Amino acid sequence: MTGKQNMIDCHLHLFDPVRFPYAPDTHYRPAGHEIATLAQMRAVLAANGIERVLLVQPNSAYGTDNAMMLDAIAQSGGLWRGMAVVDPDIEIDHLCALKRQGVIGATCVLQNYSPEDLRRFPALIEKLVGLDMIFDVQFAGDEIFAAQSLFAGSPVRLAIDHCGRPDLSQGRDAPAFRALLDLADRAAPTTIKISGHHKFAPFPWPFEAADPFIAEILSAFTPARSVWGSDWPFLRVPERVDYSPLLPLAARYLDSDAARDQLFRRTALREFWGERD
Repeated sequence: MTGKQNMIDCHLHLFDPVRFPYAPDTHYRPAGHEIATLAQMRAVLAANGIERVLLVQPNSAYGTDNAMMLDAIAQSGGLWRGMAVVDPDIEIDHLCALKRQGVIGATCVLQNYSPEDLRRFPALIEKLVGLDMIFDVQFAGDEIFAAQSLFAGSPVRLAIDHCGRPDLSQGRDAPAFRALLDLADRAAPTTIKISGHHKFAPFPWPFEAADPFIAEILSAFTPARSVWGSDWPFLRVPERVDYSPLLPLAARYLDSDAARDQLFRRTALREFWGERD
């Protein structure tokens, strides 16, 4: 596995109801071991030698109030980036303001929106294209077809959460999984996150039922269009999930240090930080 100090975590969240109270109408209120303060996150990252992260604003707890994420990015010395949750009708000036604060895109978890709400997203995607920002989308199983309708024909830069959350029970020949693999052929930059095993694969760790699916994903997208994410602090999991064991879990899918370095670091630097080394 590539040296820990060089790796980048491209999917994790913050929850601190003391400093940043949850929205009164939130559909889920993380509590107990799900609380994830900035101090706790820094400790976890330091223990694993990780400096750079891509924070993803959670729909639960905060919704479109991105204040906690923006505060963390501001304290990162320019090392952290963020994906914001925004109203699909957001004004472009507001998107520009978010971009100036380290936000590189907007995230959409399909299951959290009604069909009527989803019809508003193509307008947001057009604004993202104009600002060279990313559409970070999460879907599960057959939801991929609804997701495709949002960005069909658009040159928007795309990031796909949690391996596309394939329905393993349908098998690798399922139309939804084949459609996921076809996204690797998009002309516009498209990156998939090798993350969130606990969201689509049966327990216990190490989620071996997911292995053949992830192997095909990495074959289609290649490490050059794949990044790693932890999904810390692991909301609503039925069994224990720890941060450090996720690193070798992802590393074992690749058979060379160069490929692992691409997955854990270089693709993220290029796509999310605009850097090449």
